[in-house]
Amino acid sequence: MKKVINFSFLAIAIAMVIIGGCKSSKDKAPAGEKEVIVPCSGPDYFTTSKVFRANSIGESMDQVTSKSKALTNARNELASAIQTTVKTVTDNYTNSTALNKKEELEQKFESLNREVVNQTLSGIRTICEKLVQTKEGNYKTYIAIELSADDLVKKYNERLSSDDKLKIDYDYQKFKETFEKEMEKMGKN
Repeated sequence: MKKVINFSFLAIAIAMVIIGGCKSSKDKAPAGEKEVIVPCSGPDYFTTSKVFRANSIGESMDQVTSKSKALTNARNELASAIQTTVKTVTDNYTNSTALNKKEELEQKFESLNREVVNQTLSGIRTICEKLVQTKEGNYKTYIAIELSADDLVKKYNERLSSDDKLKIDYDYQKFKETFEKEMEKMGKN
């Protein structure tokens, strides 16, 4: 009986070492490198099919300037992601709706895109903020922000519906469907 218990204990110990060894070698950084954990970043702060997200870091001798830098950088990153996505959406949308007026529509959408992105950024929400002080005494702010994709589509609908030339060729449901398809692709990446 004692041999069976010892053998069972040994088998469990070996299994734990193997499992632990596999896990730790997978999670460890390569030799000579050290993993850096960055606050307000990682999978929880990626863009999904429902929200655009961005994060950034700002450093300064002044605490307020540190936050301002981080927020400005994150907003710029968010605006860039939105513009890229909406450009893809409008390309797909105009291709599927108005072949004859495609160039005119794309130009109108492009100028509208800049306007809507600037308006919509006022609706961002901070989802993570960490303030640290460096060894040198500087302040470093880590920040993550998000913007609802639905809010963005609503803003586009308001602007597109108010433009008489675009209103003729604009189909809200088709635009929204095209937008949602593009957001789903982003959520999977």
